[in-house]
Amino acid sequence: MANGPHLYALALGSNRPLSARRTPTRLLAEAAALIGDEARVIAVSPMILTPPLGPSSRIFANGALLVESALPPLAMLSFLQSIESRLGRRRHRRWGARSIDIDIILWSGGQWRSRTLTIPHAAFRIRAFVLTPLLAVAGDWRDPITGFAVRHLHARLQKSKSQG
Repeated sequence: MANGPHLYALALGSNRPLSARRTPTRLLAEAAALIGDEARVIAVSPMILTPPLGPSSRIFANGALLVESALPPLAMLSFLQSIESRLGRRRHRRWGARSIDIDIILWSGGQWRSRTLTIPHAAFRIRAFVLTPLLAVAGDWRDPITGFAVRHLHARLQKSKSQG
């Protein structure tokens, strides 16, 4: 599937405000608007607040978008990283606080692997903060590796947490 348009399921997260007015929730909305400059936004999930992963102590705002774009995966990655930079993202420390993080979780072309990008996102199946918003915009979309729909992955994760 070299020629577009492509569908992308994107995960957005933020846990570092840029100012009193530019809170993590507002930064997610700003990112969605900027993504809409280049891609057609098909669906936007409700934003959820989640505890941090790793050493950061700040609560995250998380969401997901389903977008359509003619951009192939590496060009989409570059575009999304330019938005992260515009919104104050500095790539210092893994798991550190960040103004915005935008990840490509799935795309309509199935699997993609390069030195800088792997689709589907390696850890999305075990992250409720990704699967919960993704469920709202792409619940029937299937993981090309496991064959499970997002809604099934979400249900399995919820079940494993309740048994753990």
